[in-house]
Amino acid sequence: MRDLKELNVHKHHNGLKTAGLFAVLWVILLAIGGLLGAGSRSAAPIWIFALIGVGTTAYGYWNSGKIAIRSMQAFPVTEAQAPAIYRIVRELSAAANQPMPAIYISPTQAPNAFATGRNPANAAVCCTEGILQILTERELRGVLGHELMHVYNRDILTSSVAAAVAGVITAVGQMMLLFGGGDRRNANPLALLAMAILAPIAGQVIQLAISRTREYDADEDGARLTADPLALASALRKLDAGIQRAPLPADQRLVNSSHLMIANPFRRGANGRSSVFSTHPPMAERIARLERMAGRSLS
Repeated sequence: MRDLKELNVHKHHNGLKTAGLFAVLWVILLAIGGLLGAGSRSAAPIWIFALIGVGTTAYGYWNSGKIAIRSMQAFPVTEAQAPAIYRIVRELSAAANQPMPAIYISPTQAPNAFATGRNPANAAVCCTEGILQILTERELRGVLGHELMHVYNRDILTSSVAAAVAGVITAVGQMMLLFGGGDRRNANPLALLAMAILAPIAGQVIQLAISRTREYDADEDGARLTADPLALASALRKLDAGIQRAPLPADQRLVNSSHLMIANPFRRGANGRSSVFSTHPPMAERIARLERMAGRSLS
């Protein structure tokens, strides 16, 4: 039996990247507060925005699981109803020396899966009916290993913090455009305008970059947990094709939870966004990384 320390003996360059991206987010937030403080001769805006960030982070962290499960209309299932999922998750949880999470199924034909929960003791894993129809048990094991590593790596906290800070930056930028930045005699109006326009865009891009970084980590760690990177690569290839046939509707509740899913649940190009605004890395690159990982393990 292995524990998480044994599974994570490798070093993630992505861990440093995530920390750096978070630092940039907070610099942007404090820069907005500094500009407004210069305009109002008060440091209060900085503290107000920091407190808003903490409050929204806490709310998202404690409620992300309920929100995601509700948005997918998922329901809990027993071992008699989903024996394969229980068998795989129990085996992988034991291998990582972690508690068994709750198991849910979402009644949708869109093939996907996600895990949520603020820690391993309060985790839940959800599969859609669509993913259970197109994957073999070996491929499903690869997907569930990926999802469990999101929980073990505390990615729910990471994504909650990133979303909260980026949300505050966006809200403040919109307020600056609508109401201005306080006493403009003491602040650079061009700097205020630039910050109001560019900061929300930068905040969103950085939030999504953090999400993509964590997906690469979960792919790698999940493949180590299952000792089968090619199974996850094969599953991702099927998911990519399956989602194009049966995507989720671009409902706002689903959009808000889409970063938790193993694959972007919406049809490519449906929203006109470029890859920099995607919650997930390019599927071809994820598959190529897993195949290279398998090649190294065989050499």
